[in-house]
Amino acid sequence: MEDAFTLLRRAVELLPDDPGAEHAWTAGDVRAGIEFQEWGTALDVLAVIGEACPVPAVFWEMLAEAARQLMLERTRRWCEWLGWEAQHGTVRARLTLAGAEEGRRRTAFAGDGQLRPLWDIGGRTPDGRPDLRVARLWVESAPTLGPGETAEVRLAPLRPEHWRQLRPGEVVTMYEARPVGGVAEILEVRSPRVRTALKHGGAPDLGRSGAPRCCSGDACHSPGT
Repeated sequence: MEDAFTLLRRAVELLPDDPGAEHAWTAGDVRAGIEFQEWGTALDVLAVIGEACPVPAVFWEMLAEAARQLMLERTRRWCEWLGWEAQHGTVRARLTLAGAEEGRRRTAFAGDGQLRPLWDIGGRTPDGRPDLRVARLWVESAPTLGPGETAEVRLAPLRPEHWRQLRPGEVVTMYEARPVGGVAEILEVRSPRVRTALKHGGAPDLGRSGAPRCCSGDACHSPGT
């Protein structure tokens, strides 16, 4: 396995030639950060650019492995999460948790994709009951989310195809158990955006299937299990 320095340098080469004028950072800036061993900053900038641009799946594998070697656990999970989103699409929503006096939860949970609650997204079983769906949850811009709090979140469903009919403004309900754990207004539903063609002759596979390593149990094959 290559070291973090090499992985980051190779990841830069997989960026599009023109990442877009909306980015204040350039590939040259990232290279300079790598050379000065500002690897955490380089990882963050690469993730920002890669999220907005079409990049191959191996790009995210490189970033996740570099973060693992640098012992940046949350960054590793985030890069794996973004790699999954690139292949399966993105659901963003504004989630408000039930207050401690209303719901079952009394403490905050870590917002790094480990919680996998059930969601009522409008489907029904043959006998008319809500057909609840499972999706992992990542909290944007905050390490945790507690009872009564509101934050923008990303959802990684076990079955993304069942969520693609949702539209901005629709409301879905979260359950960790009974009663209701929270309600979320859908903000955005993106399609997959993996780039298949590699620059400079391509890059070898890192020996992983593309499924995030954060998965565990219940035959998990994605961040949404």
